[in-house]
Amino acid sequence: MTDTSPSGSTNDKGGDTAGASPTRIESPKLRYEASKALVWGLVIGLIVLAVHLSQSLLVIFGALVFAAMIDGGARLLGRILPIGRNWRVAIVLLLTVAFLLWLGYFAGSQISQQAAEFPAIIGEQIGRLLAFLQSKGFAIGQEDVQKIASNLVSGVGTVTKAIGGIFGGLTTAFLIAIIGIYLAIDPRVYERGVAWMIPEGRRDAFFDTLSYQAYTMRRLLAGRLLGMGFEGFFTWIMLAFGGMIIGLEPVPMAALLGLLTGLLAFIPNIGAIISGVLMVLVGFSGGTEMGLYTIFVYFLVQNFDGYVLVPMIAKKTVDLAPALVLSAQLIFGALFGILGLALADPMLAMMKVALERRAVRLQKGDDARHGAMKAEPA
Repeated sequence: MTDTSPSGSTNDKGGDTAGASPTRIESPKLRYEASKALVWGLVIGLIVLAVHLSQSLLVIFGALVFAAMIDGGARLLGRILPIGRNWRVAIVLLLTVAFLLWLGYFAGSQISQQAAEFPAIIGEQIGRLLAFLQSKGFAIGQEDVQKIASNLVSGVGTVTKAIGGIFGGLTTAFLIAIIGIYLAIDPRVYERGVAWMIPEGRRDAFFDTLSYQAYTMRRLLAGRLLGMGFEGFFTWIMLAFGGMIIGLEPVPMAALLGLLTGLLAFIPNIGAIISGVLMVLVGFSGGTEMGLYTIFVYFLVQNFDGYVLVPMIAKKTVDLAPALVLSAQLIFGALFGILGLALADPMLAMMKVALERRAVRLQKGDDARHGAMKAEPA
């Protein structure tokens, strides 16, 4: 006779119910479906959390990019200076501060004066362009230009979405610099901290991917910084003194245009287009010949940088297709604003390296399994 009292340990069917939970799902199929629903819920929750934290995560990634620049400079100094890493990092930071001080105090007066005149010249040239188009029968006015400009801005993301005005931009830059300095001083501490959150069996893969990503980031940024320096300096030289060879006056605001060209070179493709448009508009303010000369300077600088300098340093290492880079810039710019636009190239490179290393590990695993199968006796 089956015991059905409250103290019994079996039911009429002989099942054990002593420790059963009232929320336990008895059906294995239902438990499987519930576990899948839980996983999808967690994934959706993580996506929502990432969207809310996107700007903070982007600042952290920007700090990683800045830390990679400092680390690359310290490694470069290590080839010629047999001193400790912290000393080399300090030298790189001091050189960076010295350059910013020079830019602010010695070149700042000239550039600030030019920057004050810059909007007026651009506005005047746009007015001339509109008048020329209207004389040729194009029904276009100032309102149409403003609509086009607003559409272009919305196409690459609102600037204030990533940095809320000038104060927000300075705060973001300060946070990126501070976090980047901490990361560059002792990166191993943070690497080990992230590794502790990864299952032990996957840590070797994590360190392998991280090593290749760091190497790729350093090469990418080395090419980018060298390209920025070359474009800015060579643009200034050609605009300020190059035209004298053919009897032209120096292009107005040569120093400002050189600085803008160098800074915008950090954003490939789109940055070059913006700097080229500004350069040509300023050039035509001095006449047709000067305008044509600025077009020549723009194509000369961009072609040398794009076909000689960058491929020699970074393109062969990262090997990112131009259309893919441009598409990533548009997507990240629309999602995260101008900061996402500036960091689209490094983010794309890091994703590419992670996928490549995963493919390599999978290929090695397949080769190992095939070798084991061949080694088994028939």
